[in-house]
Amino acid sequence: MRDARNKRDTPLRLMDVYAAAPEAAPSFATLVEPHLDYLYAFARKLCGERTAAEDLVQDTLVRAFRAHGSLRNRERPRYWLTKVLLSASVDRSRKDAPHEHDVPLEDERFSLFDTLVEEDPFPYSDRLHLDFLDLFDDDNLNASLQRIHAPHRTALVLAYIYGYKAREIAELTGTTTGTVLARLHRGRKQLEKALWEYAKQRGLLKGEPRR
Repeated sequence: MRDARNKRDTPLRLMDVYAAAPEAAPSFATLVEPHLDYLYAFARKLCGERTAAEDLVQDTLVRAFRAHGSLRNRERPRYWLTKVLLSASVDRSRKDAPHEHDVPLEDERFSLFDTLVEEDPFPYSDRLHLDFLDLFDDDNLNASLQRIHAPHRTALVLAYIYGYKAREIAELTGTTTGTVLARLHRGRKQLEKALWEYAKQRGLLKGEPRR
């Protein structure tokens, strides 16, 4: 959830963007301001840290402001802003991102359900997956997402949190539908293991000391 400080800062930061071309500011504000909360929440899931997310949103707004005059389809501004944000995110992380195919073999073999059955952290439960997922609030989920590869994280967030279809994700990320489906498969495996390891390390499971 966006905190009060970020809500106060956003209009001030938008003023810096508008200063370059004040005559275009009103139409741009009308276009983007309904989507600022979405952009920030999306950026938090990609970046993890609040400051990094704010910087990414600011970069996105600058890019969008420069390009919005040439925007033809104004009926889907959120989709367009998502594409701008993803482009900015890729540019920021290009040097640091691991190769998307370098997924450890043990991640491919990991099964959260099998692990829950074997470890039995919820005795007598008939809803193992749900009981486990109930341990994660937004902050814990965001922290777990940061443990998986960036392209896989992006695909998972777009598909399972924001409901984009595979073909839309392919268009947003500049790749193919087949690549998106592969990223979703690998990302699910990585996320299952990341959630389990995070829960154990943070002492979320009953009887597990916090590390």
